[in-house]
Amino acid sequence: MSLDKVYEEVVDRNPGEEEFHQAVKEVLESIEPAMEKHPEFADAKIVERLVEPERQIIFRVPWKDDDGEVHVNRGFRVQFNSAIGPYKGGIRFHPSVYIGIIKFLGFEQIFKNSLTGLAMGGGKGGSDFDPKGKSDDEIMRFCKSFMNELYRHIGPDTDVPAGDIGVGGREIGYMYGQYKKLKNRFEGVFTGKSPEWGGSLVRPEATGYGLVYITQEMLNHANEDLKGKEVLISGSGNVAQYALEKCNELGAKVVTLSDSDGVIYDPEGIDGEKKDYVFKLKQERRGRIREYAEEYDVEYVEGGNPWGFNADIALPSATQNEIEQEDAEKLAANDVIALGEGANMPSTPGAMKVYKENDILVAPAKAANAGGVSVSGLEMAQNSQRESWSFEKVDNRLQEIMQNIHETCYETSKKYGDEGNLMLGANIAGFVKVAKAMLDQGLV
Repeated sequence: MSLDKVYEEVVDRNPGEEEFHQAVKEVLESIEPAMEKHPEFADAKIVERLVEPERQIIFRVPWKDDDGEVHVNRGFRVQFNSAIGPYKGGIRFHPSVYIGIIKFLGFEQIFKNSLTGLAMGGGKGGSDFDPKGKSDDEIMRFCKSFMNELYRHIGPDTDVPAGDIGVGGREIGYMYGQYKKLKNRFEGVFTGKSPEWGGSLVRPEATGYGLVYITQEMLNHANEDLKGKEVLISGSGNVAQYALEKCNELGAKVVTLSDSDGVIYDPEGIDGEKKDYVFKLKQERRGRIREYAEEYDVEYVEGGNPWGFNADIALPSATQNEIEQEDAEKLAANDVIALGEGANMPSTPGAMKVYKENDILVAPAKAANAGGVSVSGLEMAQNSQRESWSFEKVDNRLQEIMQNIHETCYETSKKYGDEGNLMLGANIAGFVKVAKAMLDQGLV
């Protein structure tokens, strides 16, 4: 079956799941050179098998609020591919979650995890539960109810979840506590745990740090440097915060942050005391980014995004499809030279076309935001060995992994005739490794 036919079948079999369709199309458009080089993949129907999850789990999650009212949400876990290791991927709590979002994220996770070089398959989970505005007790009740079903389907050698949007250390703690009670086992079934009980140092920082490490590597390869550059960051959650921190450490000046309400622009740079303010605002007070503008008297655009402001580098770190074609045209008009995708699939196909036409260097999400899952893999290794590694050791390993990912993507793009196209390199390198494993393991 041609790749076009595979895509048509995916759309027919998964109606209305637009994010999943987009993710599949992007990969299929990249891997044709690999399919020509490996006809055995077509004979074994590798692609047709790859786009169909190994398992999809949907379940109800009943819980009581503080007033005693019962609510019912829907929970999901998509175990997409286990050819190179146990399923690995986060859990997202957000009202936008439905099966199509989870499948898109799980599909992306297959290739991202493959690129890390660690033994992890691809999966993803979540719920349409909205943690915003909920008390700690309400979130605890929800997490425990969620785990009452999910515990049957996960384990350290089967499926190892982590956090994602709406799921941080608090939520992971509640879910892990319930898992431990139900299974009567203390084991490395979650990553992103507190370091006091099995978590890895650098895990909170890992996605943001990794994003900056690979962006720096991409710039160095083009004889550029992050130092002295102005940077646009979207979002103000975990990825954005630690990308901000690492940019500051490496001498760049971050001038924007955003949330779902709007964007701030601080031409003096968000560093020092102002960076600390952002961390407290978002991690402790769970406030809105406009409060930064009020505190420091800087520009705030309600409902806006960062992409029209002047800068050298863009790091979209909020959510999928946040940069549309017109946003990308603004970036190009303002002479942005490089973009690192901190969020999952933050650029629409139209935006990706603009980047290519304007020779903007792009570190695609599968590569650029792989830092989080990389340190999750290192956390799994520490749990297996009953060890805890130093911050420096984990950070050094993270830097090595991100450098290796860049080298793999670049060399693969060169091998397949489009040197420097890291999107193509990431898709093909991630795909070929998984495809070979599936071929070795037969029809399963």
